[in-house]
Amino acid sequence: MRKIVLRKRVQSARRRQTGVPVGVVGLGIMGGAFARHLLAAGHPVTGYDVAAPRRREHEARGGRAVRSCAEVAKAARIIISSLPSPAAIEQAFFGKDGITAGAARGTIVIEASTMPIELKERCRKRFARAGIEMLDCPISGTGAQAAVKDIAVYASGERRAFNRCRKVFDGFARSTYYCGEFGIGSKLKFIANLLVTIHNLSTAEAMVMGEKAGLDLGLVYRVIRDGAGTSKMFDVRGPMMVNGRYLPATMKGDVYKKDIDIIHAFARRLKCPTPLFDRSLEFYTAALRQGRAKQDTAAIHAILRKRAKLRGSAPRRNKGKGR
Repeated sequence: MRKIVLRKRVQSARRRQTGVPVGVVGLGIMGGAFARHLLAAGHPVTGYDVAAPRRREHEARGGRAVRSCAEVAKAARIIISSLPSPAAIEQAFFGKDGITAGAARGTIVIEASTMPIELKERCRKRFARAGIEMLDCPISGTGAQAAVKDIAVYASGERRAFNRCRKVFDGFARSTYYCGEFGIGSKLKFIANLLVTIHNLSTAEAMVMGEKAGLDLGLVYRVIRDGAGTSKMFDVRGPMMVNGRYLPATMKGDVYKKDIDIIHAFARRLKCPTPLFDRSLEFYTAALRQGRAKQDTAAIHAILRKRAKLRGSAPRRNKGKGR
């Protein structure tokens, strides 16, 4: 009976899909959120992920799940990719069953991952030889923000291709910026993530100081959040630190370490001093070494607590609430 009800819900959702057909390659924390919002906005969404449970979740929401990136490309002329590594991009884009194996000329790939600009530029040129347009469109926001459509897109590439995708961007993002020629979007993302890296650590530092001072951490969160010392990272990761729980992850530590390495290399090529960013790296590395790779990056809070000689695996449970 439950399966029949679920099937009817899916069929009903699909009948309401009258928007632009969209493909999503990578249905993880970010890509899964994109797909969900696009479905809610009325777009038919064909999705693929290497993990079968993610494909099933996509179907349960009313999307169509397929077994290869080539099938995604056959179903949609606009495709969003959100992938974790250069190896995943190579396979998804140019592998035997990759996008190029199924895409028609004129297809647009909205590349939303955080990757080196040089890698994205090589992919853009390879796609161009197959008549496929690629936009560099990294996302500013955590997985928790993506879940509530509170993210910004930094889009760069051909303006004409960007204009064709405008309704798609509006379907999954709070705001979209057209930033100019290909690669500018990634440069802006590196700057944004430099700040995220620092602000995440400053949030942990503030919470540890509050705990050492004997303060109610719920009170710390509520009061500081409403003053000049707040930041977006304090807002979204503060509650995790108040409760000493870093799961479920909105950005896994091992995935974010990839982003940090990309930013570090970019800054070194520019010969740009980044003293605060550089100093923060040891805390993210320590979190990975202590087995926190799959936890949220808020877990650097646990590293600071240990260095502060605070006992226990989590902060004292306070009467004050995080929000």
